[in-house]
Amino acid sequence: MTSRFPELLRTRVRELSDRYPDKKAALLPALHLVQNERGFIGPEEEIEVADLLVLRPIEVREVVTFYSMFLRRPAGRTLLQVCSNLTCTIRGGERILDYLRKTLGIESGGTTPDGRFTLVEVECLGACDQSPCLMIGETLHGHLTPESVDELLRGPE
Repeated sequence: MTSRFPELLRTRVRELSDRYPDKKAALLPALHLVQNERGFIGPEEEIEVADLLVLRPIEVREVVTFYSMFLRRPAGRTLLQVCSNLTCTIRGGERILDYLRKTLGIESGGTTPDGRFTLVEVECLGACDQSPCLMIGETLHGHLTPESVDELLRGPE
């Protein structure tokens, strides 16, 4: 198979896998490396990771599709992750998600035409005490209202 990964990324994945007696244990850290480098993990990336870790491609696909932190296609410049777990839903998370869909003009999993935002639902952000909440990039925001979402989308003035 011809590699689509740069040699440095292949080397980093191999070095990571050398730390584990069971190569499957390196899968999550390897997927994080690949996503950080490439921006997402598509079918070709899954096959490449499987090859590097001597796993079956389906084993990689199962992990990528299980965890909402892994993107399966390129995302916009700003990733918006809205919690859809029970606590956030009870406290208005669905209203926040609907507001974002309407405001951005995209569905969950979609990216705005200008490539600025990608909107995804995630099962849990681990911040039930701040529900409803969402992550913008790597920053958690809680106790949201449509008005506070507008402020966040505008960014610092």
